[in-house]
Amino acid sequence: MQRKTVRVRGVLPAVAMLAALTAGLTACTDGGGGIGINSGDSKPGGNPGTTPQPGKYRSLPMPCKAVDGKKVKAMLPAAEGLAPEALAALYAGVADPSYDADRRVGCRWTAQTPTETRLLSVDFERVVSYDRATTSDDDKARQVYGRKLTAANLPAPVPSASPTPSGAAPSGPAPSGAPSPAAGTSGSAAPGASTSPSPSSSPSAPPELGSRVLDGLGDEAFVDDKLAAAGATAAQARTVRIVFRTSNVIVSVEYSVQPALPGTVPPSGETQDRARQLAQALVERFDD
Repeated sequence: MQRKTVRVRGVLPAVAMLAALTAGLTACTDGGGGIGINSGDSKPGGNPGTTPQPGKYRSLPMPCKAVDGKKVKAMLPAAEGLAPEALAALYAGVADPSYDADRRVGCRWTAQTPTETRLLSVDFERVVSYDRATTSDDDKARQVYGRKLTAANLPAPVPSASPTPSGAAPSGPAPSGAPSPAAGTSGSAAPGASTSPSPSSSPSAPPELGSRVLDGLGDEAFVDDKLAAAGATAAQARTVRIVFRTSNVIVSVEYSVQPALPGTVPPSGETQDRARQLAQALVERFDD
């Protein structure tokens, strides 16, 4: 009887210790979030409140079908008399080769008429941070976007830019930095300057918008507008590229217009406007 009593007394503390350990493990795992991508990323001893969170998007849409078909048709007018099969293939687009459809995909379209050739492409890149202990997916995407902004020779946007000085007349027709309106509306033109070409060229020459940072498009965005150099036999092609970031996804829309006749310059405003409308539709597509 004494030996049995000694054995029971030796086992009871071990059973109690196992029960306590089991209760402790249950308490540690019972307060998790339930998001699959984030459930296995916690580090021992880390503070869950300061752990960077994964990005909003875990996959990418099919690029050729994610683009608004009506806007694609407006941007890429087809040649007259094109066969229905060729027309369907034109607007269906061609998907870019992708080794990981959850990380990067793209699609491109080409439309050719006797007067011009137009190219359109979209690119979706989902950015993932491999060091989520210190850098979130969104922070990593901001870094990737910043490198694209620098490659386009555009400065980072200033958070709070001071407004223009109020000393200038607020009712003036154009800001002081606008070159052509100032020359055309100035009453005291230089004696050697010819004022006759100015009125005739002003209505037909839309202003060049140029490359710049955009507001109201995703979390951050910019447009890169490039006009090919003029040549004796080649027309100038304009390529507009809009890049925007929404959470951990970076989207690029590239739209190029190549006229067939030399001397024809695609307008900056119209080209940028069509590309931006498509980009805005993609922002709404990702927000759905």
